[in-house]
Amino acid sequence: MNAIAIKHNDEIIDLQTAKELGFEGEQIHLDNSEDSLEVLRHSTAHLMAQAIKSLYPDAKFYVGPTVKEGFYYDFKTDAEVGEGDLKRIEKQMLSFAKKKYEIEKYSITMSEAKEKFKNDHLKLAVMERITDDTVSIYKQGEFEDLCRGPHLPTIGLIRYFKLTKIAGAYLGGDSKNEMLTRIYGIAFADKESLKNHMTMLAEAEKRDHRKIGAQMKLFTFREEVGAGFPIWLPAGGRLRARLENLLFKAHRKRGYEPVRGPEMLRSDLWKTSGHYQNYGENMYFTTIDDVEFGVKPMNCVGHIKVYEDELHSYRDLPIKYFEYGVVHRHEMTGALHGLFRVREFTQDDAHIFCTTEQIEEQIIEVVDFVDKIMSTFEFDYKMMISTKPEKAVGNDEVWEVSTQALKNAMDKNKLPYEIDEGGGAFYGPKIDIKITDAIGREWQCGTIQLDFNLPERFELEYNGEDNEKIQPVMIHRAILGSFERFIGILTEHYAGEFPMFIAPTQVAIVPIADTHKDYAKSISDKLIDIGADSEIYSKNDSLNKRIRTAEKTKVPMLIIIGDEEVEGKTVAIRDRRTREQYNLSEEDFLKLIQTKINEVNF
Repeated sequence: MNAIAIKHNDEIIDLQTAKELGFEGEQIHLDNSEDSLEVLRHSTAHLMAQAIKSLYPDAKFYVGPTVKEGFYYDFKTDAEVGEGDLKRIEKQMLSFAKKKYEIEKYSITMSEAKEKFKNDHLKLAVMERITDDTVSIYKQGEFEDLCRGPHLPTIGLIRYFKLTKIAGAYLGGDSKNEMLTRIYGIAFADKESLKNHMTMLAEAEKRDHRKIGAQMKLFTFREEVGAGFPIWLPAGGRLRARLENLLFKAHRKRGYEPVRGPEMLRSDLWKTSGHYQNYGENMYFTTIDDVEFGVKPMNCVGHIKVYEDELHSYRDLPIKYFEYGVVHRHEMTGALHGLFRVREFTQDDAHIFCTTEQIEEQIIEVVDFVDKIMSTFEFDYKMMISTKPEKAVGNDEVWEVSTQALKNAMDKNKLPYEIDEGGGAFYGPKIDIKITDAIGREWQCGTIQLDFNLPERFELEYNGEDNEKIQPVMIHRAILGSFERFIGILTEHYAGEFPMFIAPTQVAIVPIADTHKDYAKSISDKLIDIGADSEIYSKNDSLNKRIRTAEKTKVPMLIIIGDEEVEGKTVAIRDRRTREQYNLSEEDFLKLIQTKINEVNF
């Protein structure tokens, strides 16, 4: 099999560039490996742009990168382009692919490029982001575009692809800029992989948490409130409360103490921490009494202030604080997506202050905590050690020591992990937990971050055995990541069929007639006493309509109450999970529900 590119010093380089520069490296062949798909999908994006240009000659193009979900291209045309046009574009792409045009690269100076594209404001916008003196252009047939590559040697290798959706996207992701058209697509090296992926996408569409959330009345978004600010409805509030209560107990059992920091802190503190300089573009600021404050994007500084409230001895460590901390981050409007990407969210955040010798045991304890939670929710997961990013605080030696500490903890306990070069937080390396849901999608959730930098910047200390002052190590830790994102993931993972122990409503109660309402209310009260939530469906509708309405909320269990149930103090049960119908005494029913909601213990 002929190579399509090479890997030289961890960089993927197309064959033409490798030949010109005399580079040698590991050959990349056309398959479904990560490196191969990067090249294939990048070239498929250009093939899509070529087809769009031929169908809409006035089209101008912004950027067309590969992304986790495949690839996309942002463009502008005076024509109306909608979902119905995707098949037409695909057909044109196949037509071009059959012509097997070679993909050729040439380079010109920046000034030449600006002259070449002087009538294309989108290309000029792209060039504003480029600092090099020269730019490369890739050409296939009559189509060419600014691009760094890498690309396939020919478009004839592109055979198995699908355009998946069309959307609007602001230029550069900034809502102040003009709206462009964005078309997403996917490509694979073989037909079977494409088929499997499209099946998964169809299933994902059915499980979309935004649709299920609306159907189950979990949350809503309102334009007048603002983009990226979810409103939790009663059912969603109950679901969140159940998750929070379970985690509260689990934290307390592991020695964590609940704390709470303010949602705004003086900007001086954010400057000390380094957030102001390294994360300021993602923060919101306001001025009070001529003093600038930053709305917290993270909870760590607040927890540092808790630590500073009293003197600590080595005997006190490890000290563990946790908080369901509400944070705000300035996300681009175009990046917002349901509960997955919002501007306000609540982290299941914790910080551990410990000695250097305690790092390993604390890391392993957190990993065990992660395992308990992810196993309970039936997620497979993997761990990634993310190293120093380009934008970081602290010297290289500290980074090396802290990164090695994470590796040592994982290696000594035979825990598998992968390396994500440059993926660390700006103040320290981290272990990222990536979970796989019921239909095979991977999600970034929890994180364990090792930090020597913030304790140094805030001059934190504890008294050692000989009364010397020693700097503690700080471990930042979130397991769910955020309640919003995790609930979105859970909703799609279970397709809304939440397990009884976190279901927003455990039991739907349907009285047949008004004379049965009192007994229904009595059962509802008793369910609250044992920690379960119920809803009584007693509106002036037919019995069948009320049953159907209750079932739409995906409630795990439904009970019907009539004369016989009132007289005998029983309930007629419809279990949606087991698809069974049966009768129980009131006492046995309450015991059953109590057992089901208490079966989980993190």
